[in-house]
Formats: sequence, structure tokens, C-alpha cells
Amino acid sequence: MAIITLLTDSGESDHYVAAIKARILSINPGITLVDITHQVQPGDLAHAGFVLRSVFRDFPKGTTHLAGVHATASQQDACIAMQLEDHFFVGADNGLFGLISEKNHQQLVELNQINALKTTFPEKEIFAPAAAKLASGVNITTLGKPMPFFKKAIDRQMKATKKQIVGHVIRVDYFGNLITNITREAFDILSQEKSYTIQFGGERFKRIHSAYYQADEGECFILFNALGLLEIGINRGNASELLGLSYDSTVNILFDD
Repeated sequence: MAIITLLTDSGESDHYVAAIKARILSINPGITLVDITHQVQPGDLAHAGFVLRSVFRDFPKGTTHLAGVHATASQQDACIAMQLEDHFFVGADNGLFGLISEKNHQQLVELNQINALKTTFPEKEIFAPAAAKLASGVNITTLGKPMPFFKKAIDRQMKATKKQIVGHVIRVDYFGNLITNITREAFDILSQEKSYTIQFGGERFKRIHSAYYQADEGECFILFNALGLLEIGINRGNASELLGLSYDSTVNILFDD
């Protein structure tokens, strides 16, 4: 099955997303189109990177992912197609794809090199045709000139020692929950036979829940979510607003000796 996912910062109140889909389907009407989201804040690479990183591996290998985020921000950003972890990605070389995986790319080409097209809508005119061809089985090497590397934006990294983990909020989700970059793996290694204190925004907690409902309504919950990342929330409430925390806020876990 030929699948293309779509991730953009175009919103859904205008014609942009429909135009991208129309261009893909005009090339191959048999392609299955899946919307990841079009509600990324304009130019928010951190949000786009978090969403794409969180979900692309759930699709079958060979899926093509079209990312139209911050696509016209700079004339210097090339249009690229890439194979990474046996998936294909099409978008602007603006750093986004550096946020989705730490593995090396398998193949990488620069699009729009022959009879270069100047357009204010590369998502439709350049990305969509390339994605449609990839999803239809066209070899990536025929789509453009090989490139040795692509731009990689750098996200906040968790820091860990034997005494503490220092992390940051990397996403405030739709519910107002605070998703951090603190991994379950790091916590499990460092917390063995130790008590701990979780600190953020002046709050201190000594318990990690295993389910959202374990906190009473209006109370704070802390758990490792399905992504294996530490998540902080308020049962039936907006944790970002009530705790005064947002993207990049610090979260610490201190381990007792």
C-alpha cells in the first residue's frame, strides 16, 4: 500500500492542505493520505519534530512523510528527499529532520535541481510530486542530486548523573500536559534502590504514577507515557496553566544517597 503522511503548519481554514493533497492524487489517485497534523504553530520546528519523531515509526516501513513546516523561511533552504530508518521524508532542509532520529540517513537528494522551479508554495509544487513518486515506487536517486548531509536542528538534551537527572519540557500537549525529555530508561537505571524527589516549578513530589486516573481530580500526576517520556499533568486540569510551566521549563529528579 502506498502511504503518504502529511505534517504542516498550514492550518485547516484555507486551501493549502487540500491543494497539496490534490497534487499528490493527480499523480497517483491510489495513494493513501494520512494527516498527522496541520496545527503546528507557524515555523515551530520543535513542535513539528516532536510530533513526527513520536509517530513516524508506527507507519509501515517504506511510508513517505511530507513535512511542510517553515518551508519558505529561507531561500538558502534546499528542498530535499531522504531515506531514513527505511522511511522516506520530503521537505525543506531547515533543520527539522535532524530532530526526528539520531540515526544516519540512508540516502539523501536535493530536489528541484533540473529546470528549477521558483514557487511560493513548495509544499504543492515540489514536495507533493516528489512524495507521490516515492510512494509510487520511484527510486529516490532519480529525483535529484545526491547530498552528503542535511541541516540538523538540536533539541534540548537530558543530562544525567548518579545524583540527578535534569530535563526540560519539550512539548505542552493539547490537554496542557507537560511532556519532558526525561526517559524511563535513564530513570530506571539511576533509581535502583534509591528514593527520589521530582522538582519543577516550586513543586516537589516523591511518587511516579502508572496511570492518569491514580491522581484524584485536580491533583497532579507524574508518569512515563507511551513514548517512555516523563509526563506531568493535572487530572481534569491544564498543568501548563496551573503550574506555570511551558516549553523548555526545567524538571529535576534528585536521587538520595
